[in-house]
Order: sequence, then structure tokens, then C-alpha cells
Amino acid sequence: MSEEKRSIPTVSVAMIARNEEKNLPRTLEGVRWVDEVVIVDSGSSDSTPEIAQAFGAKFSFNRDFRGHSEQKNVAIQKCTSDWILLLDADEVVTPELAEEIRAVLIDPQHEAYWIPRLNIFLTTWMRHGGLYPDKKLRLFRRGVTLVEEGAGPHGTPQFSEHKGSLKNHLLHYGYPDFALYLDHMNEYSTDTVPPMLKKHGGSSRTIVLMQSCLNPFFGFVKNYIFRQGFRDGAAGFIFHLNHAVYVHWKYVKLWEFLKKCESQTS
Repeated sequence: MSEEKRSIPTVSVAMIARNEEKNLPRTLEGVRWVDEVVIVDSGSSDSTPEIAQAFGAKFSFNRDFRGHSEQKNVAIQKCTSDWILLLDADEVVTPELAEEIRAVLIDPQHEAYWIPRLNIFLTTWMRHGGLYPDKKLRLFRRGVTLVEEGAGPHGTPQFSEHKGSLKNHLLHYGYPDFALYLDHMNEYSTDTVPPMLKKHGGSSRTIVLMQSCLNPFFGFVKNYIFRQGFRDGAAGFIFHLNHAVYVHWKYVKLWEFLKKCESQTS
């Protein structure tokens, strides 16, 4: 091990994956500098396992998938380094961010750090409409936090104490084409029903149906107009219009669930 690597605490990358053969090589190439990569797979049928092992990652299957947050906690709890960098399989640590992390960890002033994220949609890096800096709590000392469970696909690590902020961003190759975006939004809108049920379960189906129209409309106005999403051009319009559709789907799926529950109890 080099003297440079000894000068900072050890770092583990925690990641979950399923059928990520297109993204994984790019992601793992960006974290060759860390001490350990832990990948928990929920059942890939492509070459994800072989790619992970070729890069020296500690790869394991956990087909008892109870949710994205729960699966991420499985990966976090398998890590053994001093610090954990929580990544998605379609995120890339830039050389600038890697250098900043290494520098910060020489003398860390906080137990957890926000990292800004730059998202691609179709072929455009989205810098407006509330999509940047898109801060995520992704770097933290092992043992201080876990991801909030039962919060759907977008659960985040919970840490109540003061947190630091890094300057350099992650690159998120989440939606390079529209078909993939639609697939993810369909999956995510289904996965958000349980947490939405906790929040809106006491509402009538009529109220939920009204929210399925009003929330997408006002969200579009807020993000596309007031947060200047229009500055991202055609991609900005397509994204914010379809994000409104995604919000509509969430409430419609909740409405459908409540309707089924009522019919079963009647």
C-alpha cells in the first residue's frame, strides 16, 4: 500500500445492482482508488457479477429484495473500511471529486458529507429546474448512519448532526434515453405507494385524485418556470413535463390501492 493511501482513513464503496452491465465498468473505473468495493445484487441475469469480480469488488447476491433502501443497508453493513461512499451503479466519481474526498478525509471536520450531483437526461446535463446541485448525503463514517427504510426508492441516509459539503459533483448517468426513463418512473411510482400510504393513507380517494392533478401542475410551474427549467432547452421541457406525469402516476397508483382496499373491506 502506498504512503499516500496510508495517510488517509480507508474508504469502502457500498452499492446495489441488478443488470447494470452497461453502467458498471464506467462506475467502477472511477473508484479504483478506494480500499474496498461492496456490491449487493438482487438478481442480475446479465454480466454484472463477472464485471464486478473483474474489478475486484466484493460481490454477493441478496435476492430477498425488500426495497432499495433496505438493500442499500445490506451493502453498507458489509463494508469494513473507516468511511463509506454510497453510490448507485449509474453514478461516476470524477477525478476532481476523488481528489477532494481524499483531501477531506486526511482531517475530517464532520462525520458525514453532502455531495452535489449532476444529472444527465437524454443528452443534456441538467443544471436548472431544481436538478442541480441535487445534493446527496453519500460520504459518511462507518457506523454513524443507515439509509431510511420504508421510504421507497429515494430513501436517504439519516444523520441529525452537522454535515459538511463537498464542492465537486458526482456524474449521474441515470436517463441517457427516454425508454429507460419511462421504465424507471413506472417502477419508482409503484415503489412509492407504501411510503405515500403512510403520509396520505387517511385521505379520501377524492382528495388523492385531486392531488394527482394539482401536485403535478404546480410542480411543473415551480420547476420549469420559477426554477428556470426552461434554460435546459428541449430536454428541460421534456423532463419537467414527464416528471409531472410521474407525480400523477404516484397518486393514481395510491388511489388505485385505496380503491382495492375499500372493495375488499366492503
